[in-house]
Amino acid sequence: MRLPLLAALSLVAAPALAAGWEDTLAAAKGQTVYWHAWGGDDRTNSFIEWASSELEAEYGVTIAQVKLSDTAEAVTRVVAEKAAGQTEGGAVDLIWINGGNFLSMKEQGLLYGPFLNELPNARYLDLTEGGAAVTDFTIPTEGYESPWRLARFVLTYDSARVTEPPHSMAELLAWSAAHPGRFTHPSVSNFMGATFLKQALVELARDPSTLASPPTEEAFSAETEPLWVWYDALRPTLWREGKAFPENESIQQQMLNDGEVDFTMAFDPAAAAAAVEKGLLPDSVRSYAPTAGSIGNISFVAIPFNAAHKEAAMVVANFLLDPEVQARAQDIRVLGSYSVLDPARLDTAETAAFAALPGSAALPSNAALGRTLPEPHPGWMTRIAEEWARRYTE
Repeated sequence: MRLPLLAALSLVAAPALAAGWEDTLAAAKGQTVYWHAWGGDDRTNSFIEWASSELEAEYGVTIAQVKLSDTAEAVTRVVAEKAAGQTEGGAVDLIWINGGNFLSMKEQGLLYGPFLNELPNARYLDLTEGGAAVTDFTIPTEGYESPWRLARFVLTYDSARVTEPPHSMAELLAWSAAHPGRFTHPSVSNFMGATFLKQALVELARDPSTLASPPTEEAFSAETEPLWVWYDALRPTLWREGKAFPENESIQQQMLNDGEVDFTMAFDPAAAAAAVEKGLLPDSVRSYAPTAGSIGNISFVAIPFNAAHKEAAMVVANFLLDPEVQARAQDIRVLGSYSVLDPARLDTAETAAFAALPGSAALPSNAALGRTLPEPHPGWMTRIAEEWARRYTE
């Protein structure tokens, strides 16, 4: 069990916050939070089910997960409700959101808040201006989002077949040319395929600092030219000569397990270790980040402006920041999601809980992951996906 409510409240510095949070808990009791979250990962779905049972037992709050294939589905629904004049009682209480979708909702005034500083467990976050916990794809969150899991791009290979994996995009091109048909990536219409291109863009761009701003025509042309030169050379060396791609990372993971390719990729450093734990990948797989670092970000939750159950949504957001919940999420037997909490803000017992988590040869250490490269402005990914489709599918 986590800290009892009164003990938890005693740790909150501001008495006004504690009193306000008691009111929030009282209002939330009996509410069901309709959490619109990506439903493509069984581990995540199971974790949300567990969270719902814990929340119901402790606070009288339940979660009904609305499983999405694309976050834009939830955004579109909120947009439609606003257009219809529905300013309260909305169907979406909480959204797992990032990047362009967050920016779109923020610009259209579709978010409730700011609420982050009202959460008692926000004290475990590094809220320094410009830090990862308050910045979403270069966009300041300004308290309209709450972090819940950390993501980093990693490549995963079978060490039984690959003795020395490539550690840069240039090395990857050379490796793939020497081993034709043994590398591929998910379709760029899928998040993971688009992320692979984004990692290559950040590494190959002439001036990566330009990527922090929306792409102008001139900047897009200049900064993506090395990417397309590289990809033009890579494509013919890919599985099926780059004329077909696995639909998503789950399918590519199965291809790796079947020996059809030698690599897969993930935006979760623990994905391979969790797959090994479940028997979905062999013990010989290893995950790693390129030597120069890999792009990473924090996944957030946000509450729409017209959510029917705002108080309960805040309780869910706060629960997700509890150190015990974060440690459970990081356990590769459960979810394997790296924690968003600032280790310096944890006490001895909380730190020990993370240290006691099981390891795996497939699980890279924080040190081995190296530097976290900042995400480009959301506009870059939209333009890159469109340009890739124009160049390679039309």
